[in-house]
Amino acid sequence: MDPRFEEDPEEEPEEPAQPGQPDGARGTATGMVPSVGYPSREWEYSTKVLSLAQVGDGVTVVRVLHEAAADGWELASVIDGGDKRVILMRRPKRSARESRRVGFAPPTQN
Repeated sequence: MDPRFEEDPEEEPEEPAQPGQPDGARGTATGMVPSVGYPSREWEYSTKVLSLAQVGDGVTVVRVLHEAAADGWELASVIDGGDKRVILMRRPKRSARESRRVGFAPPTQN
């Protein structure tokens, strides 16, 4: 065998060079772009159990979701419960400050 083509088993393979930023990319001095997202949010959950007939009629699910949306709930998931379906809804948890009503109390009758 030709010694020019033999690999030295003790020699470690070279690491590929780190790619640079693409043209027009912006970032910090390290080249990393900070992640930006929504602040952490806590949720409260609610469930509604429906039969397969209620799910299949095409009216009940829409009515349940419409009524729940009026109170701030949104559909999170539908869970298969065999012969039932569980509608899982969520809404942002309100802080004590948000839940207090602000304004004047209605006049009292004397």
